[in-house]
Amino acid sequence: MQGIKDWIPTEEKVQYIQSLLRCGFDTIDFGSFVSPKAIPQMVDTAEVLAQLDLGSTSSKLLAIVANVRGAQAAVEHPEIDYLGYPFSISENFQMRNTHKTIDQSIIILQEILNLAVAHNKEVVTYLSMGFGNPYGDPWNVEIVGEWAERLSGMGVTILSLSDTVGTSDPETIDYLFSNLIPKYPHIEFGAHLHTTPTSWHEKVMSAYQAGCRRFDGAIQGFGGCPMAKDELTGNMPTEKLISYFTAEKVDHNVAPMSFESAHNEATKIFTKYH
Repeated sequence: MQGIKDWIPTEEKVQYIQSLLRCGFDTIDFGSFVSPKAIPQMVDTAEVLAQLDLGSTSSKLLAIVANVRGAQAAVEHPEIDYLGYPFSISENFQMRNTHKTIDQSIIILQEILNLAVAHNKEVVTYLSMGFGNPYGDPWNVEIVGEWAERLSGMGVTILSLSDTVGTSDPETIDYLFSNLIPKYPHIEFGAHLHTTPTSWHEKVMSAYQAGCRRFDGAIQGFGGCPMAKDELTGNMPTEKLISYFTAEKVDHNVAPMSFESAHNEATKIFTKYH
C-alpha cells in the first residue's frame, strides 16, 4: 500500500489485513511507523492496529520503521512482534530510502535493536541491495558477507536479504544462502525477493534449496518500494510461493479458502486505488 497515491480508507486497510490474519501466515507486515510526509498512506497505522481483531489469529505482526522515532512509536504497542528496518548496503539507496548515510543508518539500527530488546520485540533487518546494485555502488558477494558479519556482531538475529530492484539470479541466491546460513546458525535468514512473472520459480527454488525458510510475499505481486527505481519489477507473489511449497509438499500452514478470500480482497483494493 505504501506506494499508492490514492488514500485507502482505514476501514478498508483493516478489512484487507483482517483477511490476511485468517490465512495462517507466520507474519503479516501490516503497517509502517514512518514520516507521513514521506509516505502519507501509512499515517493511520496505529489506528489500523487498534481496529484489528487479533483474538483468533496465530500470525505475528510486523511494522516497518525507518528511524528511532518510528521505532519508539512502534514499541509502545504490545501487539507488535517485529520491527522491520530497511538497511541498505548501497549508499545511494540508503539516501533515497531514509535520507541517511550507511554510517548514520548503522547507529540508528543499533538504537532500534536496543529498543526492541527493552520492549520484548525482535528486529527484522532487511539487507536491501542484498543481491546486486543498479546504482553504481560497489557490490559483490564478499561485501554482503562482510555486512552479515558486522550485523551479526551488533546482535541482529533475523536478516532478510532483499532483492529490492529484482536484480537477483539463481546462482547468487544459492551462493549467498548456502554460505551464510551454515556460518551464522543463530541468525534466521529470509528472502525478500522481487521478480518478473517468468523468473519467480527459479528464485524461490534456489533460496529454498540453499536452506532459506523465511520468505516474504505480496498477493499478486502488488506494490514495491516507493523509493526504488520507477521501473521496479513486482514483489514476489504470495500465491506463487504457496504453489511452490504445495508442489514440494512443504507444510506452509496457509488455509486455501481463507487465502482465496484474501486474494479477492487484494484485487478489490489494488484495482480500485492507484
